[in-house]
Amino acid sequence: MSGSRWDRRRLRRAASAILRAGLEAADPGKLIRRHLRQDGESLAVADVRFRFGPRRRLAVVSVGKAATTMARAAEEVLGDRISAALAVDSSQGSGLTRTRLLVARHPVPDERGLAAAEELETLALGLGRDDLLLLLVSGGASALLPAPVPGVSLADKAAVTSLLMRAGAGIGELNTVRKHLSRLKGGGLARAAAPARVVALVLSDVVGDDLSTIASGPTVPDPTTYGEASEILRLRGVWGAPPPAVRRHLDAGQRGEAPETPKPGNPLFRRVSNRVVGSNRWTVEAAAQEARRQGLRSVVLTTRLEGEAREAARVLVAVLRECAETGTPENPPVCLLAGGETTVTVRGEGRGGRNQEMVLAGVEPLSRFPIHAVFGSLATDGVDGRSDAAGAIADQESLLRSRALGLPPPAAFLAENDSNSFFGPLGDLIVTGPTGTNVVDLTVLLAGASRRGASRAD
Repeated sequence: MSGSRWDRRRLRRAASAILRAGLEAADPGKLIRRHLRQDGESLAVADVRFRFGPRRRLAVVSVGKAATTMARAAEEVLGDRISAALAVDSSQGSGLTRTRLLVARHPVPDERGLAAAEELETLALGLGRDDLLLLLVSGGASALLPAPVPGVSLADKAAVTSLLMRAGAGIGELNTVRKHLSRLKGGGLARAAAPARVVALVLSDVVGDDLSTIASGPTVPDPTTYGEASEILRLRGVWGAPPPAVRRHLDAGQRGEAPETPKPGNPLFRRVSNRVVGSNRWTVEAAAQEARRQGLRSVVLTTRLEGEAREAARVLVAVLRECAETGTPENPPVCLLAGGETTVTVRGEGRGGRNQEMVLAGVEPLSRFPIHAVFGSLATDGVDGRSDAAGAIADQESLLRSRALGLPPPAAFLAENDSNSFFGPLGDLIVTGPTGTNVVDLTVLLAGASRRGASRAD
């Protein structure tokens, strides 16, 4: 393969550039500045025009893994027009001058998040009809703002969240349950802020950009019910495991003894606007453009990738193999792109995350490829599950390299959910650190063309 223009090293460099372009497209600061426009005595945001005045308050609340970056962008545009500002992030940021920054835990809520939620609720309840609450939302906001309903403790909510995550529940399932255990989720924040105007600019971390699911929809009507929340626990086989207070509350809600979340058609949402300003779709498209710039044919397979990570890997690698052998859906050199969020059913005690596990499941089938091929995947927030890595990258030589290091076969690491320990010794972890954004995951698969077509050279 030495005569091939698309050798292993070039494919890996191209994959890195494509992943980087996708991340840059999700820069939350740029996205917020693009959607805020101050014009004299008024502010245009989404479909709302807010006129400043001595008796009108502009409150800015930024919540999520990109909270600091989004709040900083709002400060740059709005300056001293801001009356009150609060940011709740999962890591300590810098550069904020008008915004009070609170740090809380993600993905399992903690007491700091509880205090932050109470501070936000107090702020919202104090707003009047002439005021505007500008909410900037990014991935992780749901866990960062726990506000349990009466009778349910923070520890109770944390326990049910952990149970569902370990059982492989998707983000939609998690949020359906959390909405019905929270005062702010599922439209609860909009209810607390009424009758003030509310505008939410949202960086989507949800497959399909469903506003009622992103951050558990604090300013969005909730179409889910107590019955659906209970059914999710049963279907995941954990109904008997959560603390009794959780089951009691869900049962009470089904009997009509606890108030439902605000539903579509509720008049309070007439003064609420929600707009998605960035999402996985845009990230994937930016990655596709970079792939073409690199000289690859690009194919977007989906922006709705879901399911068990290792099963998704087998399907994706099979499609790439079809490209290599038949030119369907595209001839090499080709870049296949997918966005979304897979899940991992945790059975072992290893370290890693859904992106690393997905790539690990592709190592053995990649080793049988007729031409050079690369498989990379990362979490756009820079944190992939239980690890310090964002994801991992593999190619058709990864299996041989692992054997040379004396590592057990990939199946052994998959059995322990220990993908991090496989890719670490190979130097194939993708480490970005916290990126300040979150539009779920970006996956790339590349196949190069050789002068000998589909022949394999050792």
